Amino acid sequence: MNEYLIDTNILIYYLAGALTPEEKPTVDKILQDSFNISIITKIELLGWKDHTPEGLIKARHLLDCARCLPLTDMLAEKTIEIRSYTSISLPDAVIAASALSLDAILVTRNDKDFLHVNGLSVYNPFKPANKQS
Repeated sequence: MNEYLIDTNILIYYLAGALTPEEKPTVDKILQDSFNISIITKIELLGWKDHTPEGLIKARHLLDCARCLPLTDMLAEKTIEIRSYTSISLPDAVIAASALSLDAILVTRNDKDFLHVNGLSVYNPFKPANKQS
C-alpha cells in the first residue's frame, strides 16, 4: 500500500465539496487508508481567517482523523536541502520534506509547485491521466 501526504488545497476542496464525482472516491480512499499531513497543512487549514464557525469545526473534525507530522530537526534539514536547489516556498518545502520523510506520494492540485523537488512523487486528482488505483 502506498503512503500519501495530503496538501492543504486538497482538504479545502474536500471540505467545500468541490471534488468531482470521478475524483471523490479516490480521495476518500486515500484519506481512509493513508491520511497524513504536514504541520504546515494543519496551520494553513485551521489558520484561514475566513472560516465560518461551522467550517472551522468541520475542518478540526477532519484533521482529528489525520496523522500530523511535526517539524523536527531532521525535517528541517530536509527542508533546507530542498530550498538550497529550488525556489519553492518555505511552506511547500516543509510539505515536500514531510512527504519525502514518509516515502509518501504528495496529493496536491498544485503539482507544478513541486516539479523540481528531487525524489518526490506527486498525485494530482484533478488530472485524469494521474488516477490512482
